[in-house]
Amino acid sequence: MKKSFAVFGLGRFGESVVRTLVAAHQDVLAVDIKEAPVNALMEVATQTLIADTRDEEVLRDLNVDTFDYVIIGIGNNMEASILTTMLSKEQGAKKVIAKAETSDQGRVLERVGADQVIFPERDMGHNIVRKLLSNHILSFIDLSDEYTLAAIEITDPTFVNQNLIALNLRQRFGLTVIAIKHDGKINVSPKPTDMMELHDVLTVVGPVKGVEKLDEALKK
Repeated sequence: MKKSFAVFGLGRFGESVVRTLVAAHQDVLAVDIKEAPVNALMEVATQTLIADTRDEEVLRDLNVDTFDYVIIGIGNNMEASILTTMLSKEQGAKKVIAKAETSDQGRVLERVGADQVIFPERDMGHNIVRKLLSNHILSFIDLSDEYTLAAIEITDPTFVNQNLIALNLRQRFGLTVIAIKHDGKINVSPKPTDMMELHDVLTVVGPVKGVEKLDEALKK
């Protein structure tokens, strides 16, 4: 389903978010106070605008309450990040996701109304370490401190020619399989009777500890 996004702040993080959303065929408004980053995305985003999101009138004119998500990527200017977050919520934004560079900034953003605070640099570091220490985990998306979405490659012969019922990942690891990638094709509605093959990639959701235990099991 197509959703609408407003992305405020078009640094490396904001630009990456805009390009990724557009590639997923979503409607995206890209806004920055500087002309250069806006011009760079003029042919990419659904709409672009040079504006100061610290201005209450600007946010009112943008109708931020009509977007499904407002993503604030102004991480290097704490005052602008906090004020934009607060004003967006005051203008009725449904869900505000704000980037933070420090824990202190994150706490303040939560207090002024951010529905979710993300730490891209910190999370990237965590993910790199996880991938270095793991032989089978291809990617992580942390949903919270305790839960994650992960892609795991099947390399253990004992998992091959087993279906999801036999593998029983929910009982053993607390994980739910939401997709299976096989020969470049993704099955987003796997059946309990679907068989695993070598190098299939399972997308699972569940506890971080469960993902780590599955990774350990695949090493045997």
